[in-house]
Amino acid sequence: MHRYAKSKDTKAKLAPKQKISYEKKADPAITEYSVKSLNWLRKAEFLMSAPKLSLCVEDTGYEIAFAGRSNAGKSSAINSLTNQKQLARASKKPGRTQMINFFSLGNPDQRLVDLPGYGYAAVPEDMKRIWQKELENYLIHRQSLQGLVLLMDIRHPLQHFDTMMLEWAHSRKLFVHILLTKADKLNRGPANQVLLDVKQTLKKMKLSFSIQLFSSLNKQGLEELASVMAGRLNYTLDKTLDFDLDAIPEATEDDLNDELMDQDETSEFNTENIDDHLDQEPKI
Repeated sequence: MHRYAKSKDTKAKLAPKQKISYEKKADPAITEYSVKSLNWLRKAEFLMSAPKLSLCVEDTGYEIAFAGRSNAGKSSAINSLTNQKQLARASKKPGRTQMINFFSLGNPDQRLVDLPGYGYAAVPEDMKRIWQKELENYLIHRQSLQGLVLLMDIRHPLQHFDTMMLEWAHSRKLFVHILLTKADKLNRGPANQVLLDVKQTLKKMKLSFSIQLFSSLNKQGLEELASVMAGRLNYTLDKTLDFDLDAIPEATEDDLNDELMDQDETSEFNTENIDDHLDQEPKI
């Protein structure tokens, strides 16, 4: 070998290394459902507001309620999910949602609900107590309520009222999907650490609720949230039935014998009973 020639092993070492991606590929079926769910949720329309349970929409169908502290970003999350800036009124002043607000999804029996925020709100203490009472009435007595989307500011998760809400939902056997909102306020590493910490706390509390990062500002987590919402609100994709001729089994000898018997019975029909059989499909 020439002294300047390179061996195969040396060439292999000097060759540019290909970058290996370990990122898990998304399931096409899940992606399709997520996208279509998001489009479906964008059909949301304001239905009505109610100051108390007795004045709410008729208690039928399916509802998912958005709950959380007054500064957790409930209205912004609903607006992002539905792609409508003013569907739920967002304000820089926490505590503006003072009623139970209902939104239909192209069908009055499938609804989103924006609940009054708890915790901090720039309102008198008497008003806070009234809100809390009506919130309790709704959560305890509403039969169409399927579960909650519980929003927590990622910088201040699992506050006192949040924990109370989780324990109450568990006792009533409702599902809860937790949104750690304003995820854009933290870098990726710290945000994922908070997510992990909250998951571990839920495990210690023996609560098997789902949880994700979310940001209304940069639309992070929208498709994941849409999939959860659609699944719980009984949304299904429109499917066309594909008829496969090859899947039809061949006729057996018993089938042929049955057909001959049918033909014998048909031959006994007379003009008086022929009209009774006009609507029947012919045998093949």
